[in-house]
Amino acid sequence: MTAQATRVRQSRTGRSNGQWAVDGREPLNHNEEFKAEDNGLNVRERIEKVYAREGFDAIPADDLHGRFRWWGLYTQRKPGIDGGRTAQLEPHELEDRFFMLRVRSDGELLSPAALAVLGSISTDFARGTADITDRQNIQYHWISVEDMPEIWRRLETVGLETTEACGDTPRGFLGSPVAGVAADEIIDPTPVIAEIKRRYLGDPELANLPRKFKSAITGHPSLDVAHEINDVSLVGVVHPELGPGYDLWVGGALSTTPRLAERLGTFVTAEQAPDVWHGVIRIFRDYGYRRLRTKARLKFLLAEWGTEKFREVLENEYLGYRLADGPAPARATSPGDHVGVHEQKDGRSYVGAAPVVGRVSGSTLTDVGTLVERVGASGVRLTAHQKLVVLDVPSDRVEELVEGLEAIGLSTRPSPFRRNTVACTGIEFCKLAIVDTKDTAAATIAELEQRLAGVELDTPISLHVNGCPNSCARIQTADIGLKGQIITTDDGEQVPGFQVHLGGGLASDDREEGGLGRTVRGLKVAAADLPDYVERVVRRFLAERDGTETFATWAHRADEEALQ
Repeated sequence: MTAQATRVRQSRTGRSNGQWAVDGREPLNHNEEFKAEDNGLNVRERIEKVYAREGFDAIPADDLHGRFRWWGLYTQRKPGIDGGRTAQLEPHELEDRFFMLRVRSDGELLSPAALAVLGSISTDFARGTADITDRQNIQYHWISVEDMPEIWRRLETVGLETTEACGDTPRGFLGSPVAGVAADEIIDPTPVIAEIKRRYLGDPELANLPRKFKSAITGHPSLDVAHEINDVSLVGVVHPELGPGYDLWVGGALSTTPRLAERLGTFVTAEQAPDVWHGVIRIFRDYGYRRLRTKARLKFLLAEWGTEKFREVLENEYLGYRLADGPAPARATSPGDHVGVHEQKDGRSYVGAAPVVGRVSGSTLTDVGTLVERVGASGVRLTAHQKLVVLDVPSDRVEELVEGLEAIGLSTRPSPFRRNTVACTGIEFCKLAIVDTKDTAAATIAELEQRLAGVELDTPISLHVNGCPNSCARIQTADIGLKGQIITTDDGEQVPGFQVHLGGGLASDDREEGGLGRTVRGLKVAAADLPDYVERVVRRFLAERDGTETFATWAHRADEEALQ
């Protein structure tokens, strides 16, 4: 269907969705107005020349609550505001005079020098805070606007950036942490990510999207980038005639209306990949819904169009050629977190290690950099599971590295619950959060490690803890997903707690295919009772499972009583 035919068909509905290619570019809400008035990329100059000198009070609202995001900055939550007031207060009433800052890694190797810089920023400007996110970012807190010029200067000395780390932009790429080194790799996606970034990151033409746009690219058979929940993903496959390349997926995202991505059935060569990515993001820019923020994700456009039309528009209007049909990825061959010691194709090793729910610190990052340099490894990559992987470790230095990581709080042999638990930022810093996540998850892990120490778990059980309904911790795709809310106990007391989702998972989670978890009516757990609940449901699963049945399979067939 041509763009003109699309405009004619949709204009008959009589209602503008704010689609540029259909309805024109007139802004339909304030978010669209401030983006039209001034590109978010332009705010960096004002931060460096005005706000860093004049301070927080000099920042106007549209820059503070809008354009700052284009450079990775959000105001953080003011301490002492309980979760019950999150929905009652306006954003400016919840915010502090400090910022959360995201640094993108885009699947790139972080050298010892880069780790030293990341550690120094935490120590010098972020009160020691640093988290590894499930988007492969490093996330800081307590950042002052006055310090941003120096932070950017330091980052740029080691090739790192915060450009479009947040906002209505092409946010950080998820890339395979073992790209270029894994012995079983199908194709190395590193050149594709680098070329897309070179061409398009910071491009003003792509800096006003309807909302955020998330990308993932992997060539590893572990399917290690959570491709089913990204707006666009390129997944390594081998075409029977064309050789190694990528399978294209579009339209995945979670939040309050979860939807898994769908295959377009196309085969994309490495040479075509940057153009295909560019075509998909421009479809979102031009046809994505802008009238309502709650509908301004690619998944809603895909739901209306379907995969056949999406492919047709991509090929006819944006690429100008037809893509070959191609195969789907095979089932994952190994866990996508890469924890443990693994041999590389060159005889060296890569070593994956787990912090507790992604929480590290400036001293941890600095110490990792020192350790990596000492053992002669090349650097670190971050994972989509809040872990890190050290690459190119000489075989005779592996145990030295393993022991060194353990000494600084990073385990290469973590307990099942430490390995498989993910948590978002939570009420400690996030203005949207209702409950604590990081400390609650860490305490739950410690309890479960004691209570289930003698229990044989031959299948992973993932636990994802989220502080609000927005699913930054991917709760609908966890074995046990927990959505933060204030709940009422049997005694009538209102306390922090969670709604429970059970049996979700991705194709990389030892499943034939990804799927969303089920909710059980009325199943809510107080935060203080979380260890009791997880222990109870895990023991019930082990007692009732059928042979080698996974937790997700059991959870979808079990009766509600068994899941309480």
